[in-house]
Amino acid sequence: MAPSAVKEAKSLKKRSAKAEHGTSVDTAFHRVRDLIVRGNLAPGSWVVEGDLCEHLNMSRTPVRGALYLLQREGYILEYRNGSKSRMIVAPLTREDASELYPLIGRIEGLAGRRAAALPQADRDELAVKLKEINKKLSRIAQDRSFNGPEIFDLDHEFHRLLVKAGSGPRLTTLHRAIEPQTERYWRLYASSIINELHVSVSEHEEIIAAVLEGDPDRLDRALCSNWENGCKRLAHVIEMFGERGSW
Repeated sequence: MAPSAVKEAKSLKKRSAKAEHGTSVDTAFHRVRDLIVRGNLAPGSWVVEGDLCEHLNMSRTPVRGALYLLQREGYILEYRNGSKSRMIVAPLTREDASELYPLIGRIEGLAGRRAAALPQADRDELAVKLKEINKKLSRIAQDRSFNGPEIFDLDHEFHRLLVKAGSGPRLTTLHRAIEPQTERYWRLYASSIINELHVSVSEHEEIIAAVLEGDPDRLDRALCSNWENGCKRLAHVIEMFGERGSW
């Protein structure tokens, strides 16, 4: 093989190895994040790199890269004790929620403004889907069936449809980065707000009405209010049951 061909082959191999490593880090990031979001790695618990490697069946290099990314996005915090430092899963606190909920509400409000500008036929179709989801939530509220995961899944789908209808690439990227953070709170506390679920259902009805009307200001306000009021409801639950993983 000619020297130039050998050089090119080595270069391709190096680029392939880098691409594979990047894919591994991304895979590790999403798998560990999922463990955190779903509560399998509880708020405030220690993050042991070796245990994660064994659980994920991955080497330390991609797991370490994933932990760095998770720390940068706030899922993991560094806890220092004298000269030593360890990583912990970020706790769920009222302060964090009070910053997070209005932020995602604002992002969804912007998506809502775009959704309100859709053709009437598209908005009608979207409203039908939203009403069906809200009807199921209303039934849970009336029956007082304490099913936290189902409440979360339905509410998540309600908001996902709106974001998908009104988001461009940038809003979608922002929402995907922040939404899992709110999911942590929802999954742990959803079953505890059953007494207030009917209020959220009413707020959803206002959102649906704004979609049908095609009013961007009304839809923006309705979405922001739903998240801000949800934050107040969550704060009350946290006050009763305590912050998870905080000390």
